[in-house]
Amino acid sequence: MEKDVAPTEEDAEVDAVRDNILTALESVIDPELGIDIVNLGLIYGVDLNEEGLCHIKMTLTTMGCPLSDLLNEQINQALSEVPEVKDVEVELVWYPAWSVDKMSRYARIALGIR
Repeated sequence: MEKDVAPTEEDAEVDAVRDNILTALESVIDPELGIDIVNLGLIYGVDLNEEGLCHIKMTLTTMGCPLSDLLNEQINQALSEVPEVKDVEVELVWYPAWSVDKMSRYARIALGIR
């Protein structure tokens, strides 16, 4: 049985940077739905390495979405405001497939989905 290990100061710093990245990504709005990509549930993973490379795994609402280049540009612009991020790499993934159940409560209310 593992004992609970208290988070270290380094863990807290990593969590704070990740929160800053996710907050910045909330400014990236999906032009079709008018909701940010975080609350839409399009962000599947965010990793930042020691050199400042931010690797984002994300999906789109549909595989045929023509907006991936626009969203990628907006992501790069939003993360340019996060000092720890030096470069951004966006990887589009299709698994697991996106569905409305990945959306936040806020996004569902905004779009009138129950």
